[in-house]
Amino acid sequence: MQLKFFFNLKNIRIISDKIIKRFNTKNYKTFSIAENNVTDMDQFMLEIDSKLHDEAKDYYIKLKTNSNKTLSSIPYRLGGGGAYNLIYFLIRLHQPEVVVESGVAAGFSSNSILTAIKKNKKGFLFSSDFPYFRIPDPEKYIGILVEESLKMNWKLFIEGDIFNLPKIRKEISKIDFIHYDSDKSYSGRSFFFSSLKDLITNKTVILIDDIQDNSFFYDYLHQHKSRKHKVFKFENKFVGLIY
Repeated sequence: MQLKFFFNLKNIRIISDKIIKRFNTKNYKTFSIAENNVTDMDQFMLEIDSKLHDEAKDYYIKLKTNSNKTLSSIPYRLGGGGAYNLIYFLIRLHQPEVVVESGVAAGFSSNSILTAIKKNKKGFLFSSDFPYFRIPDPEKYIGILVEESLKMNWKLFIEGDIFNLPKIRKEISKIDFIHYDSDKSYSGRSFFFSSLKDLITNKTVILIDDIQDNSFFYDYLHQHKSRKHKVFKFENKFVGLIY
């Protein structure tokens, strides 16, 4: 399985691109900018809907407990979860019909989106990812935290954004919610949003992880001045919300 994965020409192209981007990531020292504009996440949710805040908190505790059990049985590190309490809260609040995410890994965000979708009784998630190429049989670990009972509202693509996004575009006519936690480089983020720009409206809720890595989040806001935004801190990194 691993040899087949490595020698696929599509995968070689994506892996090479990832390696190059690690040496060409733009860094505008936006950590301090984000830190100076942080909104307290719990307070934000409480002010909007205290009952929903408590529901999201209970969900967060449950997923954290279950994920620790699952991931402790795997001999590889698959990456930690993002602000999945916030993700769950936002999906429950906005009740989107079409959700697109880039970056699945173990499936923290996918689980939070799909659990909220199930609770809403509406919505569908399209996920774009690319397997960890440094471990054996990497495909089988993508979304490992997503239970079978949640998968009926999920379509997963695993060839990287460059190949996944055209396939996702063919299946949707709009996007109500975006969660981006994939390629951290400026060019990677720019590619994702430019590829889907005609499906993104002023009503599309956008959540971007690790906005401290470069200026993309702030540049995007500058181009869309009518949109409101918030910056939240989660485990020493920053998450940007556009709504």
